[in-house]
This record gives sequence, structure tokens and C-alpha cells, in this order.
Amino acid sequence: MKWVTRENANVDRIACPWLIKRFIDPDAEFLYVGRDEVLEVAEREGGNSYDAPGAKYTHRDGKCSFDVLVEEFKLEGDPALVRLAEIVHAADVDDDIDSSPEGRGLSAIAHGFALVHGTDDHKKIELETPMYDALYAWCRQETA
Repeated sequence: MKWVTRENANVDRIACPWLIKRFIDPDAEFLYVGRDEVLEVAEREGGNSYDAPGAKYTHRDGKCSFDVLVEEFKLEGDPALVRLAEIVHAADVDDDIDSSPEGRGLSAIAHGFALVHGTDDHKKIELETPMYDALYAWCRQETA
């Protein structure tokens, strides 16, 4: 399945692909397009839209897109994933940055990748995936 979102990804738009590939759709393909093209490209490609205005999976009810995906795909039974969602939420939602102690750290790391790799969203996914794997493993230990 194709998953379509806005280009110039940062926290949520990189964390979501990690979540999707690991827990929802291992064969997922990610398309990063202009902000105003997300819904049109998702419809044309028969894909899912995320983290964009009007997207199928996006911020709602105070939740970031990662939170919404965990809820929609009924992944709340994994305490480590719920804990990771708290960290991603804190890093992604400015008003909630201190809702998890790790939020500022993840935000800084994600912004660093964005500064170094600019608009190469696929490179950011490639390089940040091991970090999310490690963070999930840490969350598993923390919630065990």
C-alpha cells in the first residue's frame, strides 16, 4: 500500500513510517508530496494519507498522527508501543513537549536529521529507523 504525506518530514512523518512498516504494513511505500497534493495523490494512487490536513490518519482530538495510527490499528495492547507513542507525541506537539521527559530529546534529534538531510525524506526514514528500533526496545524494557 502507498502512504502519502507532506514533504520535508520531521518527527511524526518519520515516526509514522517506522510504525507502519513494523506493525501495520511491512510492504508500505511512502510518498512525500507538496502539502496541497497529499489528498489528490493518495486518491489517485489508491493509498492512505497521513499527517496532513484532511488526511485519513492525522492529528485529531489532541493526538498526533502516530497516536491516531496506534489507536486505529488497535495496537494499544503493546505497552512499549503506547510508551513510544507518548514520546513521539511529546516531540511532535509543541504544547505537549514536556508531557514525556524524552520529548525534547527526540525533538532535537529529529530536527538535527532534518537540518542535515533537508528534503531527502527517504534518507531520513532510512537513517532514523534504527533509532526508533532502539527506542522501542528501550520502551519494552521500561514497560516490562
